[in-house]
Amino acid sequence: MIETRGEMAARLLIEEKLTISTAESLTGGMLASAIIDSKLGISTSFKEGYITYSNEAKIRDLGVSKKTLEGYGAVSEETAREMVVGVQGKSHTDIAVSTTGIAGPGGDTATKPLGLTYIAIWNRGQIKVYCEVFQGDRNEIRKAVVNYALDRLITILKPESK
Repeated sequence: MIETRGEMAARLLIEEKLTISTAESLTGGMLASAIIDSKLGISTSFKEGYITYSNEAKIRDLGVSKKTLEGYGAVSEETAREMVVGVQGKSHTDIAVSTTGIAGPGGDTATKPLGLTYIAIWNRGQIKVYCEVFQGDRNEIRKAVVNYALDRLITILKPESK
């Protein structure tokens, strides 16, 4: 049987004895679900996930600065970074992932196109933020973001990448 990306990420987290938390906006829990859907006993690794779709939730639940949201917007490297720092600070996990972006319909601007996404990964004290523009309809974009985030996570978790 072929292993899904979520199953592979879950397996690697368990094998490496690492914990993970998520903070999602545009993916609305899809990333957490992809990891949790494995039948591998992921409760030893997956600690918690937040869906912070509104700016108010980002501020209240993750400690994202109102100044950051006003200055850079919800869809920005700065917001993705503050989201991942916030969720990791609450959960104290080895790994944390945040997603924010524009899946449509609408919401895009001249400087922030439809499909623009920021994914931040906290890896044991180091933060990497990825910026990509995905194509498709709303659900295609959201699925692509989850797959991309899982691919980055798997690359980080593979023993040969350490």
